Amino acid sequence: MSLRKFKVNGKDLDALELKVLLITNGINVPSADVYEQLGRTHRLSPDPLECSCLLLPGNIVVHLAAVGPRSPFNLRLGESGQAYLAYHDEFVTEVSFPPATRFYEQQTSNGRPFRGTGVLQGVDVLSFAYLWSCEYAQAGLACQFCHTGGYTEQQVRAGQAEPAFPTPRDVAEVVEHAVNTEKVAKHVQITGGSTMNPQAECDRVIAVLNAIDSVTGCDKIPGEIVIFTTPPSDPVAIDDLFAAGADRVACDIEVWDENLARQICPGKSRLTGRQRHLDTLQHIAEKFGPNKACSSFVVGVEPLESFLAGAEYLAQRGIVPIVSIWMPHGRPVLGKTAAPGLDYYRQVRDRIAELYAQYDIEPPGGAGFNVCLCRDTWNHRAEILGKKAATCDCHLAQ
Repeated sequence: MSLRKFKVNGKDLDALELKVLLITNGINVPSADVYEQLGRTHRLSPDPLECSCLLLPGNIVVHLAAVGPRSPFNLRLGESGQAYLAYHDEFVTEVSFPPATRFYEQQTSNGRPFRGTGVLQGVDVLSFAYLWSCEYAQAGLACQFCHTGGYTEQQVRAGQAEPAFPTPRDVAEVVEHAVNTEKVAKHVQITGGSTMNPQAECDRVIAVLNAIDSVTGCDKIPGEIVIFTTPPSDPVAIDDLFAAGADRVACDIEVWDENLARQICPGKSRLTGRQRHLDTLQHIAEKFGPNKACSSFVVGVEPLESFLAGAEYLAQRGIVPIVSIWMPHGRPVLGKTAAPGLDYYRQVRDRIAELYAQYDIEPPGGAGFNVCLCRDTWNHRAEILGKKAATCDCHLAQ
Protein backbone atom coordinates (compact mmCIF):
# COMPACT_ATOMS: atom_id res chain seq x y z
CA MET A 1 0.00 0.00 0.00
CA SER A 2 1.43 3.36 -1.04
CA LEU A 3 1.86 6.28 1.33
CA ARG A 4 -1.13 8.59 1.32
CA LYS A 5 -0.71 12.33 0.76
CA PHE A 6 -2.29 15.08 2.83
CA LYS A 7 -2.51 18.86 2.65
CA VAL A 8 -1.28 20.53 5.85
CA ASN A 9 -0.94 24.30 6.07
CA GLY A 10 -0.75 24.53 2.30
CA LYS A 11 1.95 21.84 1.97
CA ASP A 12 1.73 18.30 0.62
CA LEU A 13 2.89 15.77 3.22
CA ASP A 14 2.94 11.99 3.09
CA ALA A 15 1.68 9.82 5.94
CA LEU A 16 5.09 9.37 7.58
CA GLU A 17 5.76 13.10 7.54
CA LEU A 18 2.35 13.70 9.10
CA LYS A 19 3.10 11.04 11.72
CA VAL A 20 6.28 12.87 12.72
CA LEU A 21 4.43 16.17 13.11
CA LEU A 22 1.68 14.58 15.20
CA ILE A 23 4.18 12.92 17.55
CA THR A 24 6.42 15.96 17.97
CA ASN A 25 3.54 18.44 18.32
CA GLY A 26 1.03 16.27 20.14
CA ILE A 27 -2.68 16.49 19.44
CA ASN A 28 -5.47 18.61 20.88
CA VAL A 29 -8.74 16.82 21.68
CA PRO A 30 -11.01 19.83 22.22
CA SER A 31 -14.18 17.89 23.06
CA ALA A 32 -14.75 14.97 25.43
CA ASP A 33 -17.36 13.79 22.90
CA VAL A 34 -14.55 12.20 20.90
CA TYR A 35 -13.71 9.86 23.77
CA GLU A 36 -17.30 9.34 24.87
CA GLN A 37 -18.69 8.44 21.45
CA LEU A 38 -15.79 6.59 19.87
CA GLY A 39 -14.60 4.96 23.09
CA ARG A 40 -17.64 2.66 23.02
CA THR A 41 -16.60 1.02 19.75
CA HIS A 42 -12.87 1.72 19.54
CA ARG A 43 -9.76 1.51 21.69
CA LEU A 44 -9.66 5.17 22.62
CA SER A 45 -9.33 6.63 26.11
CA PRO A 46 -8.17 9.86 27.78
CA ASP A 47 -6.26 7.69 30.30
CA PRO A 48 -2.53 7.91 29.43
CA LEU A 49 -2.03 4.43 30.92
CA GLU A 50 -3.99 3.05 27.98
CA CYS A 51 -1.56 4.51 25.43
CA SER A 52 -4.17 5.39 22.81
CA CYS A 53 -3.25 5.75 19.17
CA LEU A 54 -4.93 6.75 15.95
CA LEU A 55 -4.56 5.19 12.51
CA LEU A 56 -3.88 7.36 9.50
CA PRO A 57 -5.14 6.10 6.13
CA GLY A 58 -2.86 3.27 5.11
CA ASN A 59 -2.82 1.92 8.70
CA ILE A 60 0.01 4.18 9.90
CA VAL A 61 0.00 4.00 13.72
CA VAL A 62 0.40 7.32 15.57
CA HIS A 63 0.60 7.83 19.33
CA LEU A 64 -2.17 10.08 20.60
CA ALA A 65 -0.46 12.43 23.04
CA ALA A 66 -3.29 14.75 24.08
CA VAL A 67 -1.39 17.94 24.93
CA GLY A 68 -4.25 20.42 24.72
CA PRO A 69 -4.54 23.63 22.69
CA ARG A 70 -0.77 24.16 22.40
CA SER A 71 -0.89 21.73 19.46
CA PRO A 72 -2.07 23.02 16.08
CA PHE A 73 -3.55 19.57 15.33
CA ASN A 74 -7.08 18.89 16.50
CA LEU A 75 -8.96 15.59 16.70
CA ARG A 76 -12.65 16.17 16.01
CA LEU A 77 -15.90 14.42 15.15
CA GLY A 78 -17.64 15.07 11.86
CA GLU A 79 -21.41 15.24 11.44
CA SER A 80 -21.45 11.56 10.48
CA GLY A 81 -19.62 10.61 13.67
CA GLN A 82 -16.38 9.89 11.82
CA ALA A 83 -13.25 11.23 13.51
CA TYR A 84 -11.01 13.52 11.54
CA LEU A 85 -7.80 15.42 12.00
CA ALA A 86 -7.61 19.18 11.48
CA TYR A 87 -4.73 21.62 11.36
CA HIS A 88 -6.25 24.46 13.36
CA ASP A 89 -9.64 24.56 11.55
CA GLU A 90 -8.41 23.11 8.25
CA PHE A 91 -9.47 19.52 7.47
CA VAL A 92 -6.51 17.18 6.95
CA THR A 93 -7.84 13.60 6.89
CA GLU A 94 -10.28 11.19 8.43
CA VAL A 95 -8.69 8.84 10.95
CA SER A 96 -9.62 5.55 12.58
CA PHE A 97 -8.73 3.63 15.74
CA PRO A 98 -8.16 0.01 16.74
CA PRO A 99 -11.37 -1.81 17.69
CA ALA A 100 -12.65 -1.74 21.26
CA THR A 101 -11.18 -4.21 23.73
CA ARG A 102 -11.92 -5.37 27.27
CA PHE A 103 -8.19 -5.73 27.91
CA TYR A 104 -7.96 -2.82 30.36
CA GLU A 105 -10.94 -4.08 32.38
CA GLN A 106 -9.10 -7.28 33.34
CA GLN A 107 -7.16 -8.29 36.44
CA THR A 108 -4.62 -11.02 37.03
CA SER A 109 -5.27 -13.87 39.46
CA ASN A 110 -3.36 -11.80 42.05
CA GLY A 111 -5.89 -8.99 41.61
CA ARG A 112 -3.45 -6.76 39.72
CA PRO A 113 -5.17 -4.56 37.06
CA PHE A 114 -3.98 -4.95 33.48
CA ARG A 115 -4.16 -1.14 33.25
CA GLY A 116 -0.76 0.09 34.37
CA THR A 117 0.84 -3.33 33.84
CA GLY A 118 0.89 -3.63 30.06
CA VAL A 119 -0.23 -1.49 27.14
CA LEU A 120 -1.55 -2.27 23.68
CA GLN A 121 0.38 -0.47 20.98
CA GLY A 122 -1.05 0.06 17.53
CA VAL A 123 -2.87 -2.94 16.11
CA ASP A 124 -0.71 -5.90 17.13
CA VAL A 125 1.79 -5.17 19.93
CA LEU A 126 1.63 -5.77 23.69
CA SER A 127 4.28 -3.80 25.58
CA PHE A 128 5.50 -3.91 29.16
CA ALA A 129 7.41 -0.67 29.59
CA TYR A 130 8.47 -0.56 33.25
CA LEU A 131 8.36 -3.96 34.95
CA TRP A 132 10.68 -2.79 37.73
CA SER A 133 12.08 0.51 38.87
CA CYS A 134 14.97 2.23 37.11
CA GLU A 135 17.80 2.32 39.61
CA TYR A 136 19.51 5.05 37.58
CA ALA A 137 16.44 7.22 38.15
CA GLN A 138 16.38 6.31 41.84
CA ALA A 139 19.94 7.66 42.03
CA GLY A 140 18.93 10.90 40.26
CA LEU A 141 20.49 9.80 36.96
CA ALA A 142 17.43 9.26 34.73
CA CYS A 143 17.63 9.90 31.00
CA GLN A 144 16.24 13.38 30.37
CA PHE A 145 13.69 12.22 27.79
CA CYS A 146 12.30 9.35 29.92
CA HIS A 147 8.87 10.10 31.39
CA THR A 148 8.78 7.04 33.68
CA GLY A 149 12.32 7.62 34.90
CA GLY A 150 11.50 11.26 35.58
CA TYR A 151 8.47 10.19 37.61
CA THR A 152 10.62 7.82 39.64
CA GLU A 153 13.07 10.65 40.34
CA GLN A 154 10.20 12.81 41.59
CA GLN A 155 8.94 10.05 43.87
CA VAL A 156 12.38 9.55 45.41
CA ARG A 157 12.83 13.29 45.99
CA ALA A 158 9.42 13.49 47.64
CA GLY A 159 10.14 10.48 49.84
CA GLN A 160 7.23 8.56 48.32
CA ALA A 161 7.24 4.78 48.10
CA GLU A 162 7.03 3.37 44.60
CA PRO A 163 4.01 1.20 43.79
CA ALA A 164 4.32 -2.57 43.76
CA PHE A 165 5.55 -3.90 40.42
CA PRO A 166 4.02 -6.89 38.61
CA THR A 167 5.26 -10.41 39.20
CA PRO A 168 6.38 -12.69 36.35
CA ARG A 169 3.09 -14.55 36.73
CA ASP A 170 1.16 -11.28 36.34
CA VAL A 171 2.99 -10.59 33.09
CA ALA A 172 2.34 -14.10 31.80
CA GLU A 173 -1.40 -13.81 32.45
CA VAL A 174 -1.55 -10.47 30.65
CA VAL A 175 0.24 -12.02 27.67
CA GLU A 176 -2.12 -15.00 27.64
CA HIS A 177 -5.20 -12.76 27.61
CA ALA A 178 -3.87 -10.43 24.88
CA VAL A 179 -2.51 -13.18 22.62
CA ASN A 180 -5.01 -16.01 23.06
CA THR A 181 -8.18 -14.80 24.81
CA GLU A 182 -8.85 -11.53 22.96
CA LYS A 183 -6.23 -12.00 20.23
CA VAL A 184 -5.37 -8.30 20.24
CA ALA A 185 -1.58 -8.79 20.08
CA LYS A 186 0.88 -10.79 18.01
CA HIS A 187 4.13 -9.26 19.27
CA VAL A 188 5.38 -8.79 22.84
CA GLN A 189 7.91 -6.23 24.08
CA ILE A 190 9.40 -6.52 27.57
CA THR A 191 11.28 -3.70 29.31
CA GLY A 192 12.28 -3.05 32.90
CA GLY A 193 14.10 -0.12 34.41
CA SER A 194 17.89 -0.08 34.14
CA THR A 195 19.57 -1.67 37.13
CA MET A 196 22.98 -1.37 38.73
CA ASN A 197 23.38 -5.14 38.39
CA PRO A 198 22.68 -6.07 34.74
CA GLN A 199 23.35 -9.77 35.43
CA ALA A 200 20.53 -9.77 37.98
CA GLU A 201 18.42 -7.90 35.43
CA CYS A 202 18.95 -10.75 32.95
CA ASP A 203 17.76 -13.16 35.64
CA ARG A 204 14.61 -11.08 36.13
CA VAL A 205 13.89 -11.18 32.41
CA ILE A 206 14.44 -14.94 32.33
CA ALA A 207 11.93 -15.35 35.16
CA VAL A 208 9.37 -13.41 33.10
CA LEU A 209 10.08 -15.46 29.98
CA ASN A 210 9.81 -18.71 31.93
CA ALA A 211 6.43 -17.62 33.29
CA ILE A 212 5.18 -16.73 29.80
CA ASP A 213 6.41 -20.08 28.52
CA SER A 214 4.60 -21.96 31.28
CA VAL A 215 1.28 -20.18 30.65
CA THR A 216 1.21 -19.53 26.91
CA GLY A 217 4.38 -20.99 25.45
CA CYS A 218 6.92 -18.57 24.04
CA ASP A 219 6.89 -20.46 20.75
CA LYS A 220 3.10 -20.08 20.53
CA ILE A 221 3.25 -16.28 20.29
CA PRO A 222 2.47 -15.49 16.62
CA GLY A 223 5.03 -12.70 16.27
CA GLU A 224 8.18 -11.93 18.21
CA ILE A 225 9.25 -11.45 21.81
CA VAL A 226 11.63 -8.49 21.96
CA ILE A 227 13.57 -7.83 25.16
CA PHE A 228 14.99 -4.42 26.08
CA THR A 229 17.69 -4.76 28.73
CA THR A 230 20.84 -3.26 30.21
CA PRO A 231 23.99 -4.83 28.74
CA PRO A 232 25.79 -7.06 31.26
CA SER A 233 29.54 -6.86 31.84
CA ASP A 234 29.90 -10.26 30.15
CA PRO A 235 27.95 -10.30 26.86
CA VAL A 236 27.63 -14.09 27.04
CA ALA A 237 24.99 -13.62 29.76
CA ILE A 238 22.62 -12.43 27.03
CA ASP A 239 22.63 -15.93 25.52
CA ASP A 240 20.35 -17.11 28.33
CA LEU A 241 17.64 -14.67 27.19
CA PHE A 242 17.54 -16.31 23.78
CA ALA A 243 17.53 -19.75 25.37
CA ALA A 244 14.53 -18.69 27.48
CA GLY A 245 12.48 -17.63 24.44
CA ALA A 246 13.53 -14.14 23.31
CA ASP A 247 13.49 -13.59 19.56
CA ARG A 248 15.48 -10.35 19.66
CA VAL A 249 17.33 -8.40 22.33
CA ALA A 250 17.79 -4.63 22.39
CA CYS A 251 20.41 -2.73 24.37
CA ASP A 252 19.49 0.89 23.72
CA ILE A 253 22.29 3.38 23.09
CA GLU A 254 19.70 6.21 22.74
CA VAL A 255 22.23 8.96 21.83
CA TRP A 256 25.27 8.27 19.63
CA ASP A 257 27.21 11.46 20.38
CA GLU A 258 29.06 10.51 23.57
CA ASN A 259 29.45 14.10 24.81
CA LEU A 260 25.70 14.69 24.49
CA ALA A 261 24.96 11.24 25.91
CA ARG A 262 26.80 12.11 29.11
CA GLN A 263 24.44 15.05 29.59
CA ILE A 264 21.21 13.44 28.35
CA CYS A 265 21.69 9.90 29.70
CA PRO A 266 23.91 10.40 32.78
CA GLY A 267 23.22 7.04 34.39
CA LYS A 268 23.67 5.02 31.24
CA SER A 269 26.85 6.89 30.28
CA ARG A 270 28.38 6.59 33.74
CA LEU A 271 27.43 3.02 34.60
CA THR A 272 27.58 1.13 31.31
CA GLY A 273 28.81 3.43 28.56
CA ARG A 274 28.52 3.07 24.82
CA GLN A 275 31.27 0.48 24.44
CA ARG A 276 29.54 -2.08 26.67
CA HIS A 277 26.38 -1.65 24.60
CA LEU A 278 28.36 -2.16 21.40
CA ASP A 279 30.16 -5.22 22.77
CA THR A 280 26.87 -6.85 23.71
CA LEU A 281 25.14 -5.96 20.45
CA GLN A 282 28.10 -7.23 18.43
CA HIS A 283 28.12 -10.47 20.41
CA ILE A 284 24.44 -11.04 19.65
CA ALA A 285 24.90 -10.32 15.94
CA GLU A 286 27.89 -12.63 15.66
CA LYS A 287 26.35 -15.52 17.60
CA PHE A 288 22.68 -15.34 16.65
CA GLY A 289 22.86 -13.64 13.27
CA PRO A 290 21.77 -10.33 11.74
CA ASN A 291 18.60 -8.59 12.93
CA LYS A 292 18.71 -10.31 16.32
CA ALA A 293 20.34 -7.33 18.09
CA CYS A 294 18.64 -3.94 18.22
CA SER A 295 19.31 -0.49 19.65
CA SER A 296 16.80 2.33 19.98
CA PHE A 297 17.80 5.93 19.34
CA VAL A 298 15.74 8.87 20.59
CA VAL A 299 15.83 10.72 17.32
CA GLY A 300 15.70 14.49 17.49
CA VAL A 301 17.88 15.11 20.54
CA GLU A 302 21.22 15.09 18.70
CA PRO A 303 22.51 16.42 15.37
CA LEU A 304 21.38 14.54 12.28
CA GLU A 305 24.92 13.60 11.26
CA SER A 306 25.63 12.07 14.64
CA PHE A 307 22.53 9.86 14.69
CA LEU A 308 23.05 8.72 11.10
CA ALA A 309 26.67 7.82 11.84
CA GLY A 310 25.52 5.61 14.72
CA ALA A 311 22.73 4.04 12.68
CA GLU A 312 25.11 3.14 9.87
CA TYR A 313 27.74 1.78 12.28
CA LEU A 314 25.16 -0.64 13.66
CA ALA A 315 23.50 -1.56 10.37
CA GLN A 316 26.87 -2.46 8.83
CA ARG A 317 27.22 -5.07 11.60
CA GLY A 318 23.75 -6.57 11.25
CA ILE A 319 22.36 -4.64 14.25
CA VAL A 320 18.95 -2.98 13.88
CA PRO A 321 18.83 0.78 14.56
CA ILE A 322 15.35 1.58 15.93
CA VAL A 323 14.08 5.09 15.23
CA SER A 324 12.09 6.36 18.22
CA ILE A 325 10.80 9.90 17.68
CA TRP A 326 11.50 12.28 20.55
CA MET A 327 8.32 13.68 22.11
CA PRO A 328 9.43 17.04 23.52
CA HIS A 329 6.19 17.94 25.27
CA GLY A 330 6.49 17.42 29.01
CA ARG A 331 10.18 16.42 29.30
CA PRO A 332 12.70 18.96 27.98
CA VAL A 333 16.11 17.70 26.87
CA LEU A 334 19.08 20.01 27.36
CA GLY A 335 16.51 22.70 28.17
CA LYS A 336 14.80 22.32 24.76
CA THR A 337 11.12 21.66 24.27
CA ALA A 338 11.01 21.86 20.47
CA ALA A 339 11.88 19.07 18.08
CA PRO A 340 13.93 19.64 14.90
CA GLY A 341 12.15 20.67 11.73
CA LEU A 342 10.46 18.22 9.40
CA ASP A 343 13.41 18.23 6.98
CA TYR A 344 15.53 16.60 9.71
CA TYR A 345 13.10 13.68 9.93
CA ARG A 346 12.76 13.39 6.17
CA GLN A 347 16.50 12.86 5.95
CA VAL A 348 16.30 10.33 8.80
CA ARG A 349 13.58 8.39 7.01
CA ASP A 350 15.33 8.42 3.63
CA ARG A 351 18.72 7.39 4.99
CA ILE A 352 17.27 4.71 7.27
CA ALA A 353 15.41 3.24 4.28
CA GLU A 354 18.74 3.12 2.43
CA LEU A 355 20.51 1.45 5.34
CA TYR A 356 17.75 -1.12 5.80
CA ALA A 357 17.91 -1.99 2.10
CA GLN A 358 21.71 -1.91 1.80
CA TYR A 359 22.41 -4.11 4.82
CA ASP A 360 19.25 -6.26 4.71
CA ILE A 361 18.01 -4.94 8.04
CA GLU A 362 14.45 -5.64 9.20
CA PRO A 363 13.18 -3.87 12.35
CA PRO A 364 10.76 -5.63 14.72
CA GLY A 365 6.99 -5.32 14.61
CA GLY A 366 4.28 -5.79 12.03
CA ALA A 367 2.02 -2.81 11.40
CA GLY A 368 4.27 -0.37 13.26
CA PHE A 369 4.64 1.24 16.67
CA ASN A 370 3.14 4.34 18.29
CA VAL A 371 6.24 6.55 18.33
CA CYS A 372 8.73 4.69 16.12
CA LEU A 373 9.45 5.40 12.47
CA CYS A 374 11.49 2.26 11.78
CA ARG A 375 8.85 -0.31 10.87
CA ASP A 376 6.85 2.23 8.86
CA THR A 377 10.00 3.07 6.92
CA TRP A 378 10.76 -0.62 6.33
CA ASN A 379 7.19 -1.33 5.21
CA HIS A 380 7.40 1.49 2.63
CA ARG A 381 11.12 1.33 1.84
CA ALA A 382 10.70 0.60 -1.86
CA GLU A 383 8.45 3.64 -2.32
CA ILE A 384 10.72 5.88 -0.24
CA LEU A 385 13.83 4.82 -2.14
CA GLY A 386 12.02 5.15 -5.47
CA LYS A 387 10.95 8.71 -4.67
CA LYS A 388 14.46 9.63 -3.60
CA ALA A 389 15.95 8.19 -6.80
CA ALA A 390 13.39 10.06 -8.92
CA THR A 391 14.19 13.32 -7.10
CA CYS A 392 17.91 12.84 -7.67
CA ASP A 393 17.37 12.02 -11.37
CA CYS A 394 15.24 15.12 -11.79
CA HIS A 395 17.86 17.27 -10.11
CA LEU A 396 20.59 15.89 -12.37
CA ALA A 397 18.47 16.44 -15.47
CA GLN A 398 18.19 20.11 -14.63
